[in-house]
Amino acid sequence: MDRLLTLLPELWAATFETLYVVSIALLFGGLAGLLLGLALYATRPGSLFPQRAVFGVLNVVVNFFRPIPFVILLAAVQPLARGIGIPGIGPEFGIFAISLASMFAISRIVGQNLLTVDRGVIEAARAAGASRSRILFRLVPREALGPLILGYTFILVALVDMTAIAGAVAAGGLGEFAIVYGFRQFNPAVTWAAVLVIIVIVQAVQFLGNALARKVLRR
Repeated sequence: MDRLLTLLPELWAATFETLYVVSIALLFGGLAGLLLGLALYATRPGSLFPQRAVFGVLNVVVNFFRPIPFVILLAAVQPLARGIGIPGIGPEFGIFAISLASMFAISRIVGQNLLTVDRGVIEAARAAGASRSRILFRLVPREALGPLILGYTFILVALVDMTAIAGAVAAGGLGEFAIVYGFRQFNPAVTWAAVLVIIVIVQAVQFLGNALARKVLRR
């Protein structure tokens, strides 16, 4: 316990580093995943911009990368990261790998949630003169906003888990803190302190996401 008290500054620093990595990864992965999800929705047969070949390629790419366990993806994308000037270790690499993983997960969630939008709403908008692009980028996401918030909340929780795994490649945050000061030094109290902080972060994210989704769905 005394050792844990002396490590409190490092614990808080690791907590803020985890939040930083998650925020940046969500920014890049969230935007890329949203665009990819919109493309999946728009190009599927019978949708706004049906392109069977484009949809088939996008669907295969997402299905190929999405099931890869994150710990394996970390090793698999190291050559790609180095090829574009990102070190194969450290926080920058962690952000790159987490953004990539979240992009494919988010794209599938976005694509599936957009399918829940009532076709009658889309047809009514078309009849009123709205362009297909306006429907795709404004109407459809707004109609599916509640489920999208819940989907992004789920992904945000997953990103916190990914940052913990990325600690194995010195990506910083609570994962590296638990490995360096807890696991390697045989100090379970330090490891459990990191676990409890992660639980608090996850519970806060889940609570806020659920509350925001309920507020949107009541409208």
